Amino acid sequence: MINSEMLKIILAIILAISKLGESDPETVLINQGCSQYNVTNLSDFNANLNATFAQLRDALNSGKYFATAEQPTGSDSAYALVQCRNYLSSADCIACFTAAESLIRNCSAANGARVVYLGCFLRYESSNFFDQSTQEGAFGSCGNQTVRDSSAFQTALSELLVDLQVATPKINGYFAASKRAVAGTSEEAYAISQCVETISESGCKQCLQVAYGNLQRCLTSTVGWAVDVGCFVRFSDSPFFADNQTTDITSFLKTGSSNKKAIIGGTVAGGICLLLLALFVWFMLSRKRKVTKRGNILEATELQGPINYRYKDLVSATRNFSEENKLGEGGFGEIYKGTLNNGKVVAVKKLAIGLSHRIISDFENEVKLISNVHHRNLVRLLGCCSKGPELLLVYEFMANSSLDKLLFGEKRGCLSWKQRYDIILNTARGLAYLHEDFHVCIIHRDIKPSNILLDDDFQPKIADFGLARLLPQSQSHVSTKFAGTLGYTAPEYAIHGQLSEKADTYSYGVVVLEIISGQKSNELRDTDDYLLKRAWKLYENDLHVDLVDEHLDPNEYTQEDAKKVVEIALMCTQAAPASRPTMSEVVVLLKSKGSIQNRPVITRPTFIDAETKVRGDTSTSTASSASNATASITDVSGR
Repeated sequence: MINSEMLKIILAIILAISKLGESDPETVLINQGCSQYNVTNLSDFNANLNATFAQLRDALNSGKYFATAEQPTGSDSAYALVQCRNYLSSADCIACFTAAESLIRNCSAANGARVVYLGCFLRYESSNFFDQSTQEGAFGSCGNQTVRDSSAFQTALSELLVDLQVATPKINGYFAASKRAVAGTSEEAYAISQCVETISESGCKQCLQVAYGNLQRCLTSTVGWAVDVGCFVRFSDSPFFADNQTTDITSFLKTGSSNKKAIIGGTVAGGICLLLLALFVWFMLSRKRKVTKRGNILEATELQGPINYRYKDLVSATRNFSEENKLGEGGFGEIYKGTLNNGKVVAVKKLAIGLSHRIISDFENEVKLISNVHHRNLVRLLGCCSKGPELLLVYEFMANSSLDKLLFGEKRGCLSWKQRYDIILNTARGLAYLHEDFHVCIIHRDIKPSNILLDDDFQPKIADFGLARLLPQSQSHVSTKFAGTLGYTAPEYAIHGQLSEKADTYSYGVVVLEIISGQKSNELRDTDDYLLKRAWKLYENDLHVDLVDEHLDPNEYTQEDAKKVVEIALMCTQAAPASRPTMSEVVVLLKSKGSIQNRPVITRPTFIDAETKVRGDTSTSTASSASNATASITDVSGR
C-alpha cells in the first residue's frame, strides 16, 4: 500500500519528468548575449557590478523572486535585475541566479549582458533599463514535437494565452499560471506569463502582445516559450507548475472580454487580428530601431530567427561567386565574401549537398536551430537561402580569417603568447556552450584551426557547428585514412563510429598543441614523430615546455604556464573518452592560477604509426576499417 510520503515522491518524479525532459527547469538556457561595447573603466565597473550582484543575492535569500540593484558611482555605473519564475522554490531560484551570474561574467568587459533560463532572467547594464518593456530581438521558440490533437490543442492554448495576456498586466507582481482543458480529450494546456515588475501596466501588456505574436507558429507544439526584455511566456502540454500555484485569473478578464474575443475571433476567422498585431510589432520595432543607442545589449539580428535571403541577392553580393571573392573551401563546401545591398559584409557558404525535398526541409529546420545559438565565441549564422540551385548559408564576416593561416601561413609566428592563450581559453568556452549550455547538445565533429575564425580583436569564433547533421546519413561519419600521421578526429569516432562530446575534446586538445607549438598536427619533425607523439615524449621526460613555438618571446610566458597548457591538451587527448575532461572543466583548468593541483594521472594517447595501426593502452586495430564505419549516435540530442 502506498503511503502519503511515497505518493509525494511519485508525484515529484512525475512532475520532474514532465518538465520538458529536463532534470531542472532553471538550468535550461534559452538565450544569452553580450553588448558589443565595452566599459571605459573595467575596475570601477567590476566593483559596481559585484556590489549589485551581491544585493540581488541578498534579496533572493530573503525570499523575493524579483529584485533590482544599482551602483551609480565612479566612471562606470552598474544596474542589474533578476527575476525568477514564481513556480520555482526559493532554493531553485537562488540556484538559477547562481548559474546565471556565473555565465553572464563570460561577457567580461561588455557594458551590458543578459542570460535567460527557463527558470530565471538576469541582466545588467551601465545605464538604467528597469522601465524597458520591449526591445528589438524578441523571439519565440517552439518544441520539435507536435501534440496529438493539434486543432483542439491549438484552440485551447490560444484562448489560454489570450486570457493570460489580458489578465497578467492587472495582477500584482505581473505573474500568472493557468491551464485550460482541451475539448474532446483528457489533455490540458498549461501556460504562464510574467512581466518585469518595474515596467508599467501598459508596458507589460505591450510586451505580452509581442510575445503572443511570436508564439503563433508554435501553437501545435508540445512546448514553447517567448522572451522579451520585459516579459516571458511559456506553455506546455504537460504540467510544469503545481496545481496550488495556479492563478485564478477569472476576475481579471471581465473588463477585457471584448479584447479577448477580438483576438480569438481574429485567429479563428483567418488571422485578421494577427496581421494587425504583426503590423503593430513591425511598427514598434521600426520605431525602436531609430532610437537604438550604445546602451542596448544586442543588435536587431542577435535574438531573431534566421533571415531568408533571395538567391539572386547573394549571387550579386558575391559577384556571382567569383574566384576573387572566395575565402576558402572546407568539408561542407566553398565560402565567399559578400557585400549585401545595405553595405553589410557577410560570408556566404555554398553547401556541397545534393538537393531533394527532404534535404531542403531538414536544411531549413537545422538552420532554425543553429541560428538560435548565440555566444561570443561562435560564428553567428545570420540566415540562409533554400530557393535556388544550391543551399546557401550566410554568416557574419570575420576580418582576420581563420586560425590556420596565422599559425601555418605567411603570418606564421605573429601571434603573441597572450593572443594564443586567449584563443585557447575562448575556444574552450565556445565548445562548452555547444556541449552543455545550449538547450540541446551540439557536437561539432570537426574542430581544427581552419574552423576557428578570428575577429578584429583576434578573438576566436568557432565556425561550421551543427552542419554535420545536414549531411546524408551515408556521409555523416568522418572517414579518415591514417597514413603515419595523426589528424584531429578522435580515434574511437574515426574507427568505431563512437561519437560523444569527448570527440570534440580530443580534437580541441590537438588544436591546443598546434597553437602552443606552431606546428601542424600531421607535420613530421623526425621519422614517425608527429605532434601528439612528440608532445607525449616530452611530457614523459618533463620537457614539455620545449614544445613551445620558437617564435614566441620567452619573456611573454612562464614555464609553469606553458607546461600547464600542454598538460591540459594531453588530458584532452587521452585514449579513453571517459578520462578526458568536459569542456567546462577545461575552462576551469585554464583559468586556475599556477599549476594544475590534484589532477589525475594523464594517460597515454592513442597513436597511429606508419603502418596505419592504432596503438593505445589496450587495443590494436587497423585504420582501414574507418572507411566502412558509420556513426550510430547523433550529434544533437535533447537535454
